[in-house]
Amino acid sequence: MNKQKKKQNDDPYNFFNNIIEEQEEKKDTTNKEKIKERQKRIKQKKEEKEQFDFETETVIGMTNKNNQNKKIEEKQKLTRKQEKILKKKKKIKRIIKFITLVLIITGGTIFALVSPIFNIEEIKITNNEQIPTETILSLSELQTGENIFKFSNNKLEKEIKTNPYIENVKIKREIPNKVEIIIQERQKNYNVEFLNGYAYINKQGYILEISEQKIENLPIIIGISTENEQIVAGNRLNTTDLNKLETVIQIMNISKNYEIQEKISTIDITDKNNYIIYMDTEKKAIYIGDESNISNKMLYIPTILKENKGKEGNIYIDKDKDTVNKYRARFREKV
Repeated sequence: MNKQKKKQNDDPYNFFNNIIEEQEEKKDTTNKEKIKERQKRIKQKKEEKEQFDFETETVIGMTNKNNQNKKIEEKQKLTRKQEKILKKKKKIKRIIKFITLVLIITGGTIFALVSPIFNIEEIKITNNEQIPTETILSLSELQTGENIFKFSNNKLEKEIKTNPYIENVKIKREIPNKVEIIIQERQKNYNVEFLNGYAYINKQGYILEISEQKIENLPIIIGISTENEQIVAGNRLNTTDLNKLETVIQIMNISKNYEIQEKISTIDITDKNNYIIYMDTEKKAIYIGDESNISNKMLYIPTILKENKGKEGNIYIDKDKDTVNKYRARFREKV
């Protein structure tokens, strides 16, 4: 403490003034420190704010999730746009291809229908034995010089099959100018007695033709139940007669095995429980009963025919009462 200050301290008034000044100095110092601390805190907060930048949204070098989501959304938007563009391009390509194909087909069709290259020069009919070629050509209505693509196969086949003898038809186009018509015919197998004439039928019971004359080498079926009005070429026997026809076919097949089928002239199917076979050349009638066990029943016929050759009469094949599935055959000569 210098002399002047010591002198001041010796003065009571000055002494108190000095104390007050010292306190004010301490107070100023404290305030300065507080200000510094406050500035320090502000600086720290500012630094923290700089570390977390809301504009860039980065924290300690890591990408913010919100920012990532935004980038993903932007990429998705871009991808959707690209997909839409690609879809549009693909759609346009498909349309162009379709239009091109239509134009090619249209052009090709017009050329095929107009060009004389495809005019029919030859119509060939094959596999027809009973029906004349001219008849089939007339049914088909095909003509040479006609365009090979202008007729419908289905319609043509339907027209040709109106003939009862034709079971199936196949049409082949041989490009550029030939047509082949392949025929599958029905065969006449039986004469069916009908009013004052005969109906020729096949094994499926289709009526092929009506005639006043019978076919000599075919057996005659009598006793059908089909209505007279239904006996028309192209029609079929009724269900009852078709069932009986199966038994007739069975009789003929077995007779063939015994080599007696040519001897059978007529089969009476009037009664399904008593089929009758007539052999005009042998002058005999054979009563075989119902359709059961035809094979066993027919077994006896060749022997009886041989034993009674030249005799007129009837053969009866009856079931043996003493044995199961056994039959006995007897011949009764006509007196």
